[in-house]
Amino acid sequence: MQGQTEYDVVIVGGGMVGAMLAAALGHSRLAVAVIESQEPQPYHVSDPMDLRVSALSLATETMLSATGAWDGVQTRRSCPFRHLWVTDGEQGQDTRFFSGDLGTTHLGTIVENRILQLALVDRLKSLSNVTWLCPAELHSFDISDTAVNVTLSNNDRLTAKLIVGADGARSKVRDIAGIQTAKSSYPQHALVASVTTSFEQQATTWQRFTPTGPQAFLPMPGRNASMVWYHTEEEVARLTGLSDDAFLAEMTETFPAMPGTLESVQARASFPLSCSHAKHYVKPRVALIGDAAHTVHPLAGQGVNLGMLDAAALAENLIETAAGQHDVGAYRRLRRYERWRRFDNSVMITALDGFYHAFKPQPKPVRVARALAMKLANDITPLNKVITRYAMGTMGDLPKLAQP
Repeated sequence: MQGQTEYDVVIVGGGMVGAMLAAALGHSRLAVAVIESQEPQPYHVSDPMDLRVSALSLATETMLSATGAWDGVQTRRSCPFRHLWVTDGEQGQDTRFFSGDLGTTHLGTIVENRILQLALVDRLKSLSNVTWLCPAELHSFDISDTAVNVTLSNNDRLTAKLIVGADGARSKVRDIAGIQTAKSSYPQHALVASVTTSFEQQATTWQRFTPTGPQAFLPMPGRNASMVWYHTEEEVARLTGLSDDAFLAEMTETFPAMPGTLESVQARASFPLSCSHAKHYVKPRVALIGDAAHTVHPLAGQGVNLGMLDAAALAENLIETAAGQHDVGAYRRLRRYERWRRFDNSVMITALDGFYHAFKPQPKPVRVARALAMKLANDITPLNKVITRYAMGTMGDLPKLAQP
């Protein structure tokens, strides 16, 4: 298909979410092209752990299995976790979630973003109806009544019935389409560190909320872990400037007690925190998924899972539209996807924003009420199970690809 220039769907962005959409459209009657600027870096067993990791929900694992990409994750490197421990650092109250309470082997899996992308790209490259255009970059596109005319940076031209923006928070597709977003910034930065430890393989993900911001521990394979430290921009800048030994000492002193010591820092990076939500997910012959449509506060690690659900929902919409011999780029057909996913994502964005504000410095009555809510979530088994299922992505209006 290398010489082909006419497609049903052109996906701009071959990262985790864009590659999921392409894989989900595999074996459909749709001709798909994926435009990506660079190949994911190959994986070697001896590679150090990447800084960029994601906590995949069980729903995302189900989607990866259904598309044939999950084996590509498991044969590389991943870390399932069975426990989730959330602590109020001011009041001392905590809430614990355990996979055994729901009869599952685990609650989710921590995976390096590069490994997830590699597994998906391997899969879509094996599909006869998908063309992987890499390296390639979008230059522009224009829309007619019947097609999208796409121009790449090398002046190659493609036509399609639909263009999908899976090109991240600074989406060029969204900008060219003239879709506005509502944006807000948080007065915090996140410092992410990949560390080695003295303790054995862990299966618990924990997060402690403090007045200055959350702290998180994400277990990785072996004696590795990903640590996240949210704080003010000034404090994160100071921590980033410390030597590795001084940084480990501060982390050891500030984070909760662990079953051993932190031994070394493999890498560190920081980034500002913000959230955004596109006012529309679709226009005639245009659709947005993942970070192009929404970004959320990363405190619950739900960003990639929301994007994967977008991809599965849009794939379901397009496959059903094509099966009915309708135009996959028709606005009326795309609106179902927008109504479905924009509502669900709005709920999650509001919940995460509320969670962030609830743990900011608050008057004592608010702190007491917050601690009581956490106690109830921990002590009332049915409530605990409902919260856990939402965190696992197994409740709600799920796309067929995400259903067990």
